[in-house]
Amino acid sequence: MRFLPTRVHGAIDYLWGLALMVSPWLAGMPKGGAAMWVAWFFGAGAIAYSLATEYEFGLVPIVPMPLHLGLDGVAGAVLAASPWLFGFAGESRWPHLAFGLFAVAASLVTKTRPARARGAV
Repeated sequence: MRFLPTRVHGAIDYLWGLALMVSPWLAGMPKGGAAMWVAWFFGAGAIAYSLATEYEFGLVPIVPMPLHLGLDGVAGAVLAASPWLFGFAGESRWPHLAFGLFAVAASLVTKTRPARARGAV
């Protein structure tokens, strides 16, 4: 059931990306380690494709919303698994797991078309 408006999802995208990028400092991850770089990569990546998404918060709207949601789901799953995939589960796992599972959930509950595409602006 898709109930989350794309406008809300868009606002969350930027907050999520920024929060993920600062999580290494908030969670005390080792500087320069894999945990930090994975958080930075996924946070910056999410912001980048959000800027290019066809929704209310997209700057250069070229990525269709269904593709954006697919990227969220796949990236979220990889982010959630990243502590074990990249070998840093012993030093930090909860931020990556929580942010990743949140992204997967958001990809499953967000509407696939922005309101403006439906003519309801």
